[in-house]
Amino acid sequence: MPASARRTAPLAAALAIAAPAIATPPDYTIIDIGIVNVGDSGSQGFGVSPGGVAVGRSLGGSGSAAYSWTEGGGRTDLPDLASPARAYSVSNAANDAGLVVGTGAATFFGSSPLPLVWDNGVVSQLPLPAGQTLGRANGVNASGVAVGSVNGGSLERACIYADGVGTLITTTTSNGSFMTTAYAINDAGLVAGTGLDPNNAAVNAGMVYDSVAGTAALVDPLPGDNGTLCFGMSNAGHVTGSSMMNQGSGTPFVWTQAGGSIEIPLPPGATSGSGRDANSDGWVVGNAGGVFAVPFLYDGTTTYAIADLLPEGTGWDLNMNTSSSATGISEDGVIVGTGVLNGEVRAYAMIPVAAGCNDADLAEPFGQLDFSDVVAFLTAFGTMSPEADIAEPMGQWDFSDVVAFLTAFGSGCP
Repeated sequence: MPASARRTAPLAAALAIAAPAIATPPDYTIIDIGIVNVGDSGSQGFGVSPGGVAVGRSLGGSGSAAYSWTEGGGRTDLPDLASPARAYSVSNAANDAGLVVGTGAATFFGSSPLPLVWDNGVVSQLPLPAGQTLGRANGVNASGVAVGSVNGGSLERACIYADGVGTLITTTTSNGSFMTTAYAINDAGLVAGTGLDPNNAAVNAGMVYDSVAGTAALVDPLPGDNGTLCFGMSNAGHVTGSSMMNQGSGTPFVWTQAGGSIEIPLPPGATSGSGRDANSDGWVVGNAGGVFAVPFLYDGTTTYAIADLLPEGTGWDLNMNTSSSATGISEDGVIVGTGVLNGEVRAYAMIPVAAGCNDADLAEPFGQLDFSDVVAFLTAFGTMSPEADIAEPMGQWDFSDVVAFLTAFGSGCP
């Protein structure tokens, strides 16, 4: 019997059984969101809506420009607030309707901040609570309710902007902790933020405020810690941030009301880190650190360095500099953040590649997985063609390639 026949005979039988469940890293492509003005020194990505509207800023010499971006429509450049003049704009969050919120400041360092909203590209200031003159907007939900903070320093307090009114979040937790900055709000009206414990100024008080029920609760730290910082929240109620002892180095975590706080393993080379955003599947993106910044993705089981999820030769550096970050993740797994592209700081959007169409769609009609793809794989495997060499160790055609094909075929096309 020819060698190719000896290989394909047991392979045909293997294809008749269910593929075993194996953990494989997700595949991504990466897109450069670019800069707004010619001569800008770079750009940064700060967040993404559940449906994939990304936001951030482009960095100029005498100002910064906010933007929004979608995979289908590209980048939309957003104007600065003209009166009172704020030349340093940043968009921090968006909802799926394209409503964008952020902050306008008088300097790059955030002096004299004002909370902003862009509605159909038209910028205006969000209303501040009575007596307040400074503010920021960090998150927005599907109903157009925004959250952020007012004032600054020891007087900074969390704020909700809704229905043309700015309102301080004054509800405290059972131990009297209060929220100083609100970072995210989900469609159910749950707000994730960070505050202070009046009984211990050394403790960070990560909190969830229920704007419907009017209640607030602390987010549990990990075992051995006494405080948390909370930055992101999914529509399903996942909260992510950093857990630490007093105000020392932190460990990323994801929290749910049912399961409490779960530690997120650090990516290789990192000694501390923080989750920045979560989706309703419990996937978390965040930033870890060591010698360099190491943005990461956690899929509920495994932590991946973002850099390891990209194909070779993209020109992107996401783990050998101090500028890189992963700050937002959509419901479909689109990741937004900042990296270095060919030596220049750039905002990126990473788009998931469906494994089924990537590794198993070998025959026409493309975009559809059927028996013709099985035949094509059998043929490629029997002739030791590169199309069938899809698993480590590369350069060998063995059962690992069969398992990889079965897994890819089973995942289907998007």
